[in-house]
Amino acid sequence: GSHDSFSFYIDEASPVGPEQPETVQNFVSVFGTVAKKLMRKWLATQTMNFTSQLGAGIRYFDLRISTKPRDPDNELYFAHGLFSAKVKEGLEEINAFLGDHPKEVIFLDFNHFYGMQKYHHEKLVQMLKDTYGNKMCPAIFAHEVSLQYLWEKEHQVLVFYHSPVALEVPFLWPGQMMPAPWANTTDPEKLIQFLQASITERRKKGSFFISQVVLTPKASTVVKGVASGLRETITERALPAMMQWVRTQKPGESGVNIITADFVELGDFISTVIKLNYDLDEGEDDTT
Repeated sequence: GSHDSFSFYIDEASPVGPEQPETVQNFVSVFGTVAKKLMRKWLATQTMNFTSQLGAGIRYFDLRISTKPRDPDNELYFAHGLFSAKVKEGLEEINAFLGDHPKEVIFLDFNHFYGMQKYHHEKLVQMLKDTYGNKMCPAIFAHEVSLQYLWEKEHQVLVFYHSPVALEVPFLWPGQMMPAPWANTTDPEKLIQFLQASITERRKKGSFFISQVVLTPKASTVVKGVASGLRETITERALPAMMQWVRTQKPGESGVNIITADFVELGDFISTVIKLNYDLDEGEDDTT
């Protein structure tokens, strides 16, 4: 999976997202475009677009949705500090891949919503219906979801929706079915301890589970590496230790399920995670 999957495109001309603290809003109001260019270096956690991510093997997408202040069209956008592409365009791009690859299955995890009223959620639900239709798998018990089941039903998309709206729509899986504990640290050692502890306490039976191999910069980290950005200052330096942890994992009921990272093309992250699946063939029958 990819963390902040849509952030390959961040619009420096857009206003700052409504979830950003007042300090960031003030910074941008004083320094304008220069501030946004610097912000982009820390907000963009991916360089590949959806099609490239899918082609490389990514099957889980972390999606955060926002309305844009004073937008006359009331559009929905992907957002991470600044605004990214329109949601409709992103969903259609993913659907084009699914049309060409009818046996592939993806997870769409809508886990943050900013500035959204009831009618915005209704708009997003309708957008999902219009784009994916019967490709979406209705929410059932997670342990019943096997590739065989999905292929028989011709389902290719599982949509997780972290809002009470999910309880009203059969094809939305409740957010608690996709827990993603967050280490919130810049220290690779602390991250690995956190990941290991999370695996030990593993998912309640009947849910999926995300291990976020992701380091989060503190304000002081950003100030020190303001012109370098997230990739150079943190991700690349920590990559060897994080990849070592990934290589030693086992998939299955008491192991890893979905693993997400920043800049998924770095190193051999994708191929390493894919290889873990082959451990299931060696004796553990786990349908999730």
